[in-house]
Amino acid sequence: MRIELLGAPVDVLSFEDTVANARNAMQERRPTFQVSLNVAKLVNMRRDAKLRQDVLSADIISADGMGIVVASRLLGRELRCRVAGIDLMMALLALCAREGFRPYFLGATEDVSRRAEAAAMQRFAGLRLAGRHHGFFAPERETEIVESIRASRADCLFVGIPTPRKEGFLARRRAALGVPFVMGVGGAFDVLAGNLRRAPLWMQARGLEWVYRIYQEPRRMWWRYAKTNAVFACLLAGALVQSAERNLHWIGSAR
Repeated sequence: MRIELLGAPVDVLSFEDTVANARNAMQERRPTFQVSLNVAKLVNMRRDAKLRQDVLSADIISADGMGIVVASRLLGRELRCRVAGIDLMMALLALCAREGFRPYFLGATEDVSRRAEAAAMQRFAGLRLAGRHHGFFAPERETEIVESIRASRADCLFVGIPTPRKEGFLARRRAALGVPFVMGVGGAFDVLAGNLRRAPLWMQARGLEWVYRIYQEPRRMWWRYAKTNAVFACLLAGALVQSAERNLHWIGSAR
């Protein structure tokens, strides 16, 4: 089931259901494109028509950020659980190791990509990658890289390049890639490689991961979060006021 939240679509799927959908896609080799929706992406979709179109083309749109989940609760929607992109990637890597599926890593620098591969192989015993490639390739090499991924016969593809480039790449090339399950993973390769750390669990549960990201990367992340979080707060406040006005109107009409 898909709902609309502050003008953006999001699927009401549990973490377990999302993993099961990915597993079924890999087993059946059924093309499935998953997008992780966070506050920044929701805000940027409002002013970037191409990004919005690319996200809407996804088969699964998951609530990545706790801000999305909290907003849905405040607005009385059905969304109750978060499906963080990095957690989904880790769960699928464990699944691949258990069941013999082969993932492909695309993104980050060559050094980070190599260390992420080594860390994944060490963490998930039995895991075999179909291949990997860094994310700093020129546009004219895109077709070559797509053909290489297709030739690898990968079962899933994790793309760690920035928004909106990764959404555009996956929306445009998903059929040519020939990979059953594809998803963007943001900076997950940096976390896997040990360059970045996840926020403590108590911060994750309270939707404060963005604070921890600013702490780790103040120059790069401060303005991004300040700008998008402020816009998101205004959107949510406006939606809450509209909801309250509708409720008051309904109560008045019922008298």
